[in-house]
Amino acid sequence: MAGPARAAGTATGPATTGPATTGAALADAAAAASAALARKVPKKTLPAGVDITGEGLAEPLRLRATAHPVEVVAVVDQVSWLGPTGAASGPKPADLGPKYTVVVLVGEIATQTYDLYPLAKGGPRVYRPAKQPDPARKEKAGWFLGRLSMSETLRTVGVPLERQVDTVSGGVGGGERVLPDDSLNPAGDIDEALDELQRLLLLNVGVMLVITLGLAGIALLIRRRTR
Repeated sequence: MAGPARAAGTATGPATTGPATTGAALADAAAAASAALARKVPKKTLPAGVDITGEGLAEPLRLRATAHPVEVVAVVDQVSWLGPTGAASGPKPADLGPKYTVVVLVGEIATQTYDLYPLAKGGPRVYRPAKQPDPARKEKAGWFLGRLSMSETLRTVGVPLERQVDTVSGGVGGGERVLPDDSLNPAGDIDEALDELQRLLLLNVGVMLVITLGLAGIALLIRRRTR
């Protein structure tokens, strides 16, 4: 006599989810999330180029990212870090030195403009006009301290400036100055320091002698009066 029939599906058992299936599902979910995030976050694009005009340039120096990407980045780096508010006034006109106007382009459309003074007394300066080529940009006019590398950066991209040997690198508002070799004289500095120390010691000895003699005189005077 045949036994009772098995219920359908019991021969193979219920469907199960193994580790491989779970890992694949998680990978698909992560990929979908990454794609969605990439669509939401805009990519930072390099400006199409810069135009530089100023002293010693018979015609604008036109640099485009397609042909000179390193030069474009170097010039834009001189102004890209400026804050929203600068100083209301800058150095005296006689102390500014040559001016170079940098216009930043998106496509072939000018969007930003800045006046750079690489040889200004007291360090390079940047002036940002309130009126910008792009009407959508609402900027406040202001003066900013520039990077110490400004002169060398402009020179290397084609601006006719003399090499500044005291500027070797630049950072935000920064750079490094190198002292000339002839200004470093360790032996002379040590001798001068020893002379100063000797004079200081002699002065201290003299003061101590005066104080000692004064105290001795006072003690002698008191002794005579008490007799």
